[in-house]
Amino acid sequence: MTTADAVLVLTGAFDPTADLVIEELNRRGTPVFRADTAWFPSRLALSASLDGAAGWYGTLATERRTLDLSAVRAVYYRRPTAPEFPESMSPEARGVASAEARRGFGGLLSALRCRWLPPPGRAADAEYKPFQLRVAAESGLRVPRTLITNDPEAAGEFATGIGKPAVYKPFTPIRGTLDGCSVAVYASVLQPGDADHPSISTTAHLFQEWVPKAHEVRLTVVDDQLFAAEIHANSDAAQVDWRSDYDSLTYRVCEPPSEITVGVRRMLERLALPYGAFDFVVSPSGEWTFLEVNPNGQYGFIEQATGLPITAAICDYLEGSTGHDQRPR
Repeated sequence: MTTADAVLVLTGAFDPTADLVIEELNRRGTPVFRADTAWFPSRLALSASLDGAAGWYGTLATERRTLDLSAVRAVYYRRPTAPEFPESMSPEARGVASAEARRGFGGLLSALRCRWLPPPGRAADAEYKPFQLRVAAESGLRVPRTLITNDPEAAGEFATGIGKPAVYKPFTPIRGTLDGCSVAVYASVLQPGDADHPSISTTAHLFQEWVPKAHEVRLTVVDDQLFAAEIHANSDAAQVDWRSDYDSLTYRVCEPPSEITVGVRRMLERLALPYGAFDFVVSPSGEWTFLEVNPNGQYGFIEQATGLPITAAICDYLEGSTGHDQRPR
């Protein structure tokens, strides 16, 4: 079976967020070709040619389906995993094969003449918190006072000098197992002795001033459409980091202030991204403070709790019925 004029969905085997988009595209009658880059090369065959300025043409095929590469209308780049190679290959051979797959297979996909959500190179750049904090400030959004350091003395001076509590945040999600139990590292308010602990010298650490909060807001932006939901924390843990206790959360649709709308649109324009999941703290006085933006963030829990039509907006973008073209870099 050949799939033409399709949306290519690149993601892993378990991805409820991608499932929402695929189900909506199926409902609309839009062809979908779902694949994981881990299937390459054993379960995914690639054959593509270039002849002049017309662009790349050819196929991407599994045992059951074939995708016409020249007719891909959009790529939904979610959470694909790395290509897998036979264990019989030597480590050196796997290293070479992996590099060739990244530049050959991945490079071909990036050369397709279609829109991406999000463009993977730009999304990777935007995931660097120091970069996005700078762009947020340049875009007119308020950001917390922040220190990045591996110097315990500098961390201690920051924590005592800001005149309010300080918070530690990991740069990337940290999850794993410890003694057979799942564990995760969330944002935490520093206690006495934490800020100048010798372990700070082992790597880069991010510290910020604590921002008093009435609630937080997840503001999901799809091209020029904004979907804002208040997140109210009803436990001590969730008050510090709402991701640590989803069961305690309640949600409410809200309208962002005009200056926030302008700021997030300006920020996505500077990042050259069509999508962003923004997190804000809203103070008791109503002031919004930017915390971070995820260029490929989850949104299903917000849509389920509030009914905001985020999936439909994503599908509109992938179908090309709205918005601006965004190509990978």
